[in-house]
Amino acid sequence: MWIEESNQLRKSFTFSDFTEAFAFMTRVAFLAESQQHHPNWSNVYNRVEIVLTTHDAGNVVTDKDFKLAKAIDQLFG
Repeated sequence: MWIEESNQLRKSFTFSDFTEAFAFMTRVAFLAESQQHHPNWSNVYNRVEIVLTTHDAGNVVTDKDFKLAKAIDQLFG
């Protein structure tokens, strides 16, 4: 579940290993590029943390963030 707080949407994703986590990040990168909306994120071993906010709207959550979050959830399946 995405958590909205402090003008950001946040979610953690856990995978079986680093390779799966990195593959997910690669798929998200292509998705984000296609939407021209790029996440802040981090990866440690099998865990990916994603933070979404719309920088050009003053670092607040907008429809762009909800749209990307929904698409990321669909990738995660």
